[in-house]
This record gives sequence, structure tokens and C-alpha cells, in this order.
Amino acid sequence: MSVNVAGEQLRSRYNREAILSASPARLLTMLYDRLLLDLHRAETAQLAEDWSTASENLLHAQAIVAELTSSLRLDVWDGAQGLLGLYNYVSSSLVHANTHRDAIATRTCAELLEPLRLTWHEAADRLAESTASARPTGTIIIA
Repeated sequence: MSVNVAGEQLRSRYNREAILSASPARLLTMLYDRLLLDLHRAETAQLAEDWSTASENLLHAQAIVAELTSSLRLDVWDGAQGLLGLYNYVSSSLVHANTHRDAIATRTCAELLEPLRLTWHEAADRLAESTASARPTGTIIIA
């Protein structure tokens, strides 16, 4: 087995374990991070006219948006309907960006989603902090 293959297997196992052990909030931030990475890679590939790479990244981005859409709980959160509208717009824009080789559409999707990515990271950090501060600390004294 080559060093490259062994390294890839190790990285894959590490990523799988990170996903399996992540909280729901961290999973969401991981999805957003990968979504934005896919969009940046796709735009770079579109500008270089590397259509195969662009399409691969746009298709993966579409799959992530579909996952985000399917996990949205419309019955729990007032803002869910607005977020659903954004996801639907981004989804159709990504199809357009792919079929028309439109780097501007790809960039627009990234610009729309980046503030959400940052907001979800902030919310996940605050949730982690509040969870950590709620745990009892210190020494337990038994009388």
C-alpha cells in the first residue's frame, strides 16, 4: 500500500469519526463549511474553464443544500420558511450555474450563504459555551 493511499484512508477515518462524534450544531457548521468550500472550488474551476471540476463541486454543493433543506424544521422555528426560500433559490441558482457555466451565479450563492455560515458558527460556539458552563466543576466533597 502506498503512503498516499494510507494517508487518504487515515484522513477518511478521521473525518468519519469527527462527523460521528459531532453535535448537531457542529454538524450544521461542518455542512456550511463544506458548502462554501465547494462553491469556492467551483467558481475557481469555472474561471479556469475546468468544467468537469466545476460541475463536480456544484453537484456536491447541491446535495448539501438538499440535505440542509430536508433537515429544516418548519414547525419549530418562525424563520424556517424564509430559510427554506433561500435554500430553494440557491438550489435553482446552482443548477443554473452548472448548466450555463455561470461563475457569477456561483459567486452570488457563496455571497448569500457566507453570512449564514458565520452566524451558525457563532451560534454553535455560544451553545458549546453555555453547555460547558452548565456542567458542574470543582471537587466534590463527601461528608
